[in-house]
Amino acid sequence: MRRQMKIDLHMHTEVSHDCHTRLRDIPAWMMSSNTRTLAVTDHDQQRGGPQLAAIVADMGLSDRLNIIPGEEITTAEGELIGLFLSERIPPRLSPEDTVQAIHAQGGLVMLQHGFDPLKRYRLKPEATARIAESLDLVEVFNSRVSRPHWNRVAAQWAQERGLPMCAGSDAHTLQDIGEAWAEAPFRPVHTPADLLAALAEGTVGGRWTHPVQAYGIKQWRVLRGRLGRGKLRGDS
Repeated sequence: MRRQMKIDLHMHTEVSHDCHTRLRDIPAWMMSSNTRTLAVTDHDQQRGGPQLAAIVADMGLSDRLNIIPGEEITTAEGELIGLFLSERIPPRLSPEDTVQAIHAQGGLVMLQHGFDPLKRYRLKPEATARIAESLDLVEVFNSRVSRPHWNRVAAQWAQERGLPMCAGSDAHTLQDIGEAWAEAPFRPVHTPADLLAALAEGTVGGRWTHPVQAYGIKQWRVLRGRLGRGKLRGDS
C-alpha cells in the first residue's frame, strides 16, 4: 500500500502582514502532521514559497516535502490564488488580468472561499461568473469559512463544472497548517501536472473551526509565542 500524504494549498507565513508563522518552523510541523505538499500563499507576496523551499532543501527534506510557491492575490474585485508562480503578481488588477498573469507564468488559478458572503475579500459573484471557465482548481474545504455550508456550496459548484477540487487550511498560525487537506498517495509534486494528478487520486477533508474561536486561538498562540521568545532572550 502506498503511503499517503496531505495536500494543503492555502496558508500564510511571516511574509503576510497578518501572520507571524516563522518559515523555519514549518518543515518540522509538515512532517509531524503528514502535510507533505504545501502551497505558500501569502497576501500579495510570492517570496515565501521559494524561501521555504530553500529551507527545506538545506534540511535535506526535498525528497519528502513538496513546496508550491503561490500568492493570495487581491484583485480589483476580491481575492484569487495563483499556484506555481515564479514572480509576484501585483494587486488590484482586474480578475481577468490576474488570471492571465497567473497563466502566463504557467501557474494554476484557484478559487478560494469564494462562496462565503461573510468573507471580506471573497471574489465577487459576478467576477466568479466571468472567469469560471478559466479556473483550474476550486477550494471546496476551507477551515475558516463562516459556516460549513459554504464548503458544500463550493463543492457542488465545482462538481457541476467538472473542476478539480482541493482544500486549504487558510492557516495563520503554525498549528493550523494541515487542518484542511486532500489526502492522496505520496508523490513528488514539482509541476502543475503533478499536483493535478495527485488531486485526481485524492479525497478532500478537514476540520472546520468557527471564525470567532479561531481568532481567539490565534491571538493566544501569538501571545504565547512572543512570551516564549521573550523568555529565551531573558535566559540567554
